[in-house]
Amino acid sequence: MNPYVLAIFLLSLGLGTTLTFASSHWLLAWMGLEINTLAILPLMAQHHHPRSVEATTKYFLAQATAAATILFASMTNAWITGEWNITLMSHPAATIMITTALAMKVGLAPMHFWMPPVLQGLDLTTGLIMATWQKLAPFALLIQVAPATHPMLLTMLGLFSTFIGGWGGLNQTQLRKMLAYSSIAHLGWMIIVVQFMPQLTLLTLSIYIIMTSAAFLTFKMLLSTKINTLALTWSKTPIITTTTALILLSLGGLPPLTGFMPKWLILQELTKQELPLTATILALSALLSLYFYLRLCYAMTLTIAPNTNNSTTPWRLMNTQTTLPLAIFTTLALTLLPLTPAIQALAC
Repeated sequence: MNPYVLAIFLLSLGLGTTLTFASSHWLLAWMGLEINTLAILPLMAQHHHPRSVEATTKYFLAQATAAATILFASMTNAWITGEWNITLMSHPAATIMITTALAMKVGLAPMHFWMPPVLQGLDLTTGLIMATWQKLAPFALLIQVAPATHPMLLTMLGLFSTFIGGWGGLNQTQLRKMLAYSSIAHLGWMIIVVQFMPQLTLLTLSIYIIMTSAAFLTFKMLLSTKINTLALTWSKTPIITTTTALILLSLGGLPPLTGFMPKWLILQELTKQELPLTATILALSALLSLYFYLRLCYAMTLTIAPNTNNSTTPWRLMNTQTTLPLAIFTTLALTLLPLTPAIQALAC
């Protein structure tokens, strides 16, 4: 793609997200979401492959449906209450419709159906943008709408997402689909705590973006899209094989890695809110996700592909990819847990 055209699309992505962040009026927020969606569509379809075109079409249909529902619900609220302000949503039907539409925008279960096939049809760079940046604008709206939403709706969305995100990833062999189900599970953790402590949702979203960026950039570096190609990574970069296993365990939420922090704080907050049953179910659902992360770690570090003569060839190939972003995200994904008290103090 022409660099100037690429720059226009990326700037439009930023503009759409910023417009949604800055708006207090539903119409402006909707415009921001639409600019965001329209800017990423050409990036998704840029390879002109039938699979990427199919993914782009699915993404467009899902996002257009969600955007139309947001517009309809905000107009309904304005019709009944005379209020366009995002933070003053008061009509129950409009609020439930808006929450459901925003859940579809980000890919929360049971509106998650579009996400795994779409992510599977994209290259890793565009997939990274879709799994991280595209979550920001809808979550900004969800955080503002959450106080007016029925608590049971948010809790059910959260529990559904964590379980479907765990179960869906169990039988996958494609890394992008596994990361999509991982995304759904993490979104469930975020949405379940948004009604009690929005700062914790922002912290969880930030850490999820760090860990997912590290995972996507690693797979891009290794040119891996399937589990069976991970067994050869030792012959490319032995150090990255080790750090990738740790990144995946961090995504699973194992201490002493960064991914443990949001899970720990969310379970603590749910216990404070006297919801021990919800906290227990959520903690058990994390075991499902952990299983498929451990499968990837096993494939990478404890199995070796048949040792043919050409298995060490990648040692002799010069790597031209930029490694600084990967190094930064990997360091953050593995080492932030000791800073939990300082991050908590900043968040509160």
